[in-house]
Amino acid sequence: MAAAATAGSGTPREEEAPGGEAAASQAQAPTNAPGGARLSRLPLARVKALVKADPDVTLAGQEAIFILARAAELFVETIAKDAYCCAQQGKRKTLQRRDLDNAIEAVDEFAFLEGEFTVSTDCFLCR
Repeated sequence: MAAAATAGSGTPREEEAPGGEAAASQAQAPTNAPGGARLSRLPLARVKALVKADPDVTLAGQEAIFILARAAELFVETIAKDAYCCAQQGKRKTLQRRDLDNAIEAVDEFAFLEGEFTVSTDCFLCR
C-alpha cells in the first residue's frame, strides 16, 4: 500500500508490508542500539525529570522523552558548530562564551535566545 489505510474510526492504521505483516514502528525509543552504541547521548532520566518539572505536562511517554532528548542533542550540536566557526574566525580552537554570543547574533534561527542566554551554576547536566 502506498498510503496508510484508515480504520472505521477514522484513525490511521500501520502500513502493511508486501508479505502482509505490519511495518515495524519506529517510534520506540530504545536506549541502546544493537551494537551497544547509545541512541541518546543525554541521560533520559534527567530529561524526564525536566519534563516532569513543567506543571503543564501531566504525562510523557518514553518515546516523547527520547524525541525531546534527541532534539536537544541536535540543537546543542548545531549551536556548538556555529560557535566553533566563530572561534575559528578568531584563530582559536577553544570555544568561549563570546563565541556562543556571536553565533546567537549571527544566525537568525537563534534569535529567540538573544538576551536570554545565561550560564547557570545549577545546570541540570552539570550535576
